[in-house]
Amino acid sequence: MRIALIPGDGIGKDVTAEAVKVIRRVGDVFGRSFDLEMLPYGADYYLETGITLPPNGYKMLRDEFDAIYVGALGDPRIPDMRHGRDILLGTRFELDLYVNHRPVKLLDERLCPLKGRGPADVNMVIFRENTESLYVGIGGRFKAGTEDEIAIQEDVNTFKGVHRIVKHAFEYAKANGLTRVCMADTSNAVTHAHALWQRVFHELTPHYPGIEATHLFIDALCMQMVKNPAQFQVIVTNNIFGDIITDLGAQLQGGLGMAASGNLHPGRTSLFEPVHGSAPKYAGKNVANPVGAILSAALMLDFLGLKREAAAVEAAVKQSVAKVQGTAEIGGTLGTRETGDYIAGAVKDS
Repeated sequence: MRIALIPGDGIGKDVTAEAVKVIRRVGDVFGRSFDLEMLPYGADYYLETGITLPPNGYKMLRDEFDAIYVGALGDPRIPDMRHGRDILLGTRFELDLYVNHRPVKLLDERLCPLKGRGPADVNMVIFRENTESLYVGIGGRFKAGTEDEIAIQEDVNTFKGVHRIVKHAFEYAKANGLTRVCMADTSNAVTHAHALWQRVFHELTPHYPGIEATHLFIDALCMQMVKNPAQFQVIVTNNIFGDIITDLGAQLQGGLGMAASGNLHPGRTSLFEPVHGSAPKYAGKNVANPVGAILSAALMLDFLGLKREAAAVEAAVKQSVAKVQGTAEIGGTLGTRETGDYIAGAVKDS
């Protein structure tokens, strides 16, 4: 399997190295062959060449690789984050990666900020529509920088886009033996755009008789995720709301350093990334938590059909957390590299 690696900026390079270490260990343990191609794109490359991705970059990523793995992007030398937008948002749009898949899975009770909550209470998947909403960039600014400035950003929702992400949520629940899907919107206020979400959700619900389909306004969903996260198994929502609640979910599982993410188009080349920032001041200091990066690699393996291998990586991460063999974020004393060494060493074919 051929995988494109874009380590990114700051600690992205640090944690990607540990994810690569674990992938190579999986290859050794399970007899798999991974062709990992390191690509140079990121802040340094952009500042040196003026290029974020080459003219054929999206086509190359789509046609020449089975999956794409990207580390954190962001560098204060590029205030407008152009390189990050081209690499991440550009790839999502150009490869039509319409599913943002964010598992929210607490590995140890001591990592949860909610009193008395354990792994059985925080175990859900959030699906965020990934190619529409406010992120398409339709709009503009008029009289910018003046007291008469007007800024407009259009919230784009299409039947195709809404239908396929809601259907994906139901299909995922069905395939994984889950019985609850919650859709969140603000159809009480954004009456035109989110009426479409309501229509699609109600049209699809009867096709999944074994699944309890519920709806919450997004503010109520946020409250309920804090009050009783155990009630949720699968959540589906639009792009901007998903961006917000997935970070809330990450905090429930112990912080952004624990969170994995996939940007998917089922059956096509897809992109996987940890969701924390690049934290440039910590780059190269051997302090960043690599768990989210490693779990993103596990998500990638699962997407590629290597379910035993993905489960082995998840088990190794869970062992490292349980035995506090990790960085300060999980209460441990290990550095980034040592944490990666421990997790890689714990990967076994059970």
